[in-house]
Formats: sequence, structure tokens, C-alpha cells
Amino acid sequence: MFPQTRLRRLRQNDKIRDLVCETRLDPANFILPMFFDENIEKDITTDSMPGIPTHPLSGYEDMANKIEESGVSSVLLFGVPKVKDAVGSQAYADDGVVQKAIRGLKENSDLLVVADLCMCEYTDHGHCGILCDCGAVDNDKTIELYGKIAVSQAEAGADIIAPSGMMDGQIMYMRDALDDAGFKNVPIMAYSAKYQSAYYGPFRDIANSAPGKGNRAGYQMAPANRREALREIESDIEEGADIIMVKPAGPYLDIIREAADRYPVPICAYQVSGEYSMIKAAAANGWIDEDRIMMESLLGIKRAGADMIITYYAEKAARMLRGQ
Repeated sequence: MFPQTRLRRLRQNDKIRDLVCETRLDPANFILPMFFDENIEKDITTDSMPGIPTHPLSGYEDMANKIEESGVSSVLLFGVPKVKDAVGSQAYADDGVVQKAIRGLKENSDLLVVADLCMCEYTDHGHCGILCDCGAVDNDKTIELYGKIAVSQAEAGADIIAPSGMMDGQIMYMRDALDDAGFKNVPIMAYSAKYQSAYYGPFRDIANSAPGKGNRAGYQMAPANRREALREIESDIEEGADIIMVKPAGPYLDIIREAADRYPVPICAYQVSGEYSMIKAAAANGWIDEDRIMMESLLGIKRAGADMIITYYAEKAARMLRGQ
């Protein structure tokens, strides 16, 4: 006999499908990455990141209005300084590029501003910290500077600090530095499971942050490792992280799922530049439907367990969800 259960009953029209929908995207959960370059006077674009502007340190009100009109309310800031040096001093300067951008956006909008905290855009060698004589990153000296950067970003008005350097002990050191400086209520969004990924290529083009020599395998995670990611996440939570992140998102959905199942903290996932650029390139060749692939990829990340998604598609996806 044919079974009485017919799963297709709940798929027969849009209204029923919407009623039983298990996963929903919301613009309130999107975070838009933004790039600021103090060497330019007008927006520029990078070939490998079509449609993604790099902004000058001006015009904050107009750019913020455009973002807020889409329904997106949160942004993640990256900066390209005029001067780079061995210790990335512009990363913690009061008048650094990200500090200026934070102030500009906070004074001209209601956006929630997340400040990426790393040194790769600010060092002349392109690594995420201070180098030892042997050429490796000195973990313990680097986290001392991370504390200075965190305080500098908080003083500029950042709502959330997001350290991405993957140094051991960085969360505890930054939490102590923020607390001692009077910023006990500033949350830390930790790039806890950040993989040493080839998907970051277009970002490095736009941020001019590729390492001059070697790679970041000594501090970012090996793509083959799953259990190690859970150890990193657990360590960051114990050190005081308020939100944890998995980066990249699409190739590491299993890590997002495990983290969501194991840990009672908000989970962020970063749909990185390579994920975005591959969709854009395939769409430009007419091989895929960009809008459908965009939404399906974001749904997959949310279904895996992400509470929030950093994505270069934030504005476009938000407008589609709101029918704009």
C-alpha cells in the first residue's frame, strides 16, 4: 500500500511553503564589510571584487544612508593606511584610518560598527603581528599590541571589537585591556576558527595585505582540521569572547554546525571574498543565476547554525528580502 504520509502536501504552494519554512534570513543578521583607504579621495573598486567599493575618509552620511536604507544595520571595518611599518603602528594610532572611519560613521549614522582588529593591513611585511628574527610571528609580543589596538578602537567608538589575528591568548589579553581602560561593556567577536584559506585572495587585493614572504599557516588553522577548530572556539569562550566566528563560511559549514550544537554563544560566519567573487564571476559568464545562488548560499550558512553572517552581499540580499 502507498503510505498515507505525503511530504509533498507541505510543498504545494508558496503560502504553505512559507508557513513551514525552517530557516529564515533577516537583514538584521547581516554584517557588511567596508573598506577605507586614507590614500584616496573618491570611491575605487578592485577587479577581483566587482561591485565592492573602497571608500575615502569622507562622505560618511551618504554611504551610511545607502546601507541603512537597504535594511542592513551593522558593518565591519577594514583600513588601508598611508604608512606601513614593521609593527603596524597605524593600527593603534588615535588618528589611524579605521579609528577615523569609526568616528565618521558613528557621528553620521546609527550603524552598529564592528572593528576588525589585525595588523596585516598595517605591517610592511604583511603578517598579522611582530616578526621574530627567524621570520615567524612572535605571538606574545603581538598580543600586547592587540590590546593597544582594541583600546584605541573602543575609544574611537567601536561597538564591537573583532580580532582576526589568531594569536594564542589574544582574547584574554584584549578583554583585560578593554576592562582596564573602562570598556567593560564592549563585546569581543572572536575570529575563533579562521582557516588558512585560499578563499581570501580577493580580500588581499582590496586591502593590500598579502604576506611579503611565507604564509600564515603558522597561526591560521589548517583546512583539514575539525577538532582543532572546536578547541580554538572553546579556548576563546573561556578567555571571554562574547561571539565566536567561523571563517570562511561555505567550505566550513560542518564547523558552524558543530559549534552551534556545542556552545551556547552567538555564532558568526564570514562569507569571504573568494566565495563572493566566485559567484560574481560565474554569474558574469551566464553560468548561474546570481540572485538565487546568493540567497541559497546565505540560507545554507544560516541553516548550518550561524546567528549572523558577514557577507559582501549584505545590501543586495537585504533589499531582496524587503522587496526593494
